[in-house]
Amino acid sequence: MANHREQETDLTQAEATDRIWELAKEIDICMFVTWDGEYNRARPLSARVYREENAIYFLVNEDSAKNKQLSEYPKVTLAWSDSSHYKYVTISGAAAVSNDRAKIAQLWEKTDSAWWDNAEDPEIRLITVTPDEGELWDSPGLVVATAKMVFAAVTGAKPSVGENAKVDL
Repeated sequence: MANHREQETDLTQAEATDRIWELAKEIDICMFVTWDGEYNRARPLSARVYREENAIYFLVNEDSAKNKQLSEYPKVTLAWSDSSHYKYVTISGAAAVSNDRAKIAQLWEKTDSAWWDNAEDPEIRLITVTPDEGELWDSPGLVVATAKMVFAAVTGAKPSVGENAKVDL
């Protein structure tokens, strides 16, 4: 059995932190993972990433099952995937549900009208995630990664197909 380990990185903690926030904002849709006491539950949500506030926001329905899960188990994991470019990010942290109408109005985007009539819809709730840690897997892309894997297979060397870093946020 091959000895597997995570990729090492030449990124500094600050560079890795910057890249995690950048990719989370760039990719947008993430899998929002909660715990219901028995299973992890994941669903895709549009993330409003605000590094300057150390927060990631989500607009959700008031009667959502995830809101009840968060009241009992506030720790969540957010997972972004840009598989066409081999870029992946996870952020974990504490989540809280609120009815902050001013923040909901501030975060409102035109695409939200697919779910609600307007920002004043009383069914909208705000989930705020305060990150604790993040991890990234950032590849130079499919062509370069494939070339490096082929070269490694031919030479017997271990491929280095990108950066992997885990940081406290």
